[in-house]
Amino acid sequence: MSYPNKYHLTPEQSRFLAKKKWDENIYCGMRMENRAVTFPQTKTILDGVNVPGVQLDDIQAILNMRDAWRFLLDTINEPLTLSYICKLNEFIARNEALVWGKLRTGTVGISGTDYIPSIPDEAQAIENLQRILDSNVTETEKALQLFVWGTRSQLFWDGNKRTSMTAANKILLAAGAGILTITDQHMEQFNTLLLDYYNTGNGETLKRFIYDNCIQGIVI
Repeated sequence: MSYPNKYHLTPEQSRFLAKKKWDENIYCGMRMENRAVTFPQTKTILDGVNVPGVQLDDIQAILNMRDAWRFLLDTINEPLTLSYICKLNEFIARNEALVWGKLRTGTVGISGTDYIPSIPDEAQAIENLQRILDSNVTETEKALQLFVWGTRSQLFWDGNKRTSMTAANKILLAAGAGILTITDQHMEQFNTLLLDYYNTGNGETLKRFIYDNCIQGIVI
């Protein structure tokens, strides 16, 4: 399947889009993890205001994503490497996982599926990532492929979907190709297709769904 770039933004337009949408993207990350926070609560916490009734670990997760996005915007033109992805996870999974910012060294299960991801091998992960980045496809397709590879590989103890989404957004934003955000109306279908992908290893249906429904941008 072919995934042409939907948007062709200048660096300034792309940065503007990221700043307009990062709160929605952070909320998306919370919903992907089934955290009990609303979008208004997420936005209020990002604005630095206390929200009664929100669990401290949910607040921590939101602030972690905020810091990952700040790092992304400050380093948007730096190369995307495995070390860079580890740095994103260091922000995102801080105080959530057994270890954050380092590749997983033990086995994990995934709720809702019998699929057991293998323990990551650093050299193989670097090779797989480079193969994605060097492929002769659009930046949008590279972002989609990185997202599905990262989520199924489970490179880290925790925060894999959020880390993969943020890394995919680095590719999109650096290329002016939009931003990947899964809204509430698409979250249930996304989760269904993600589980199917875990079980089968075939990510094309998931990639097509994300491409058709979850990449936003600015029409000039």
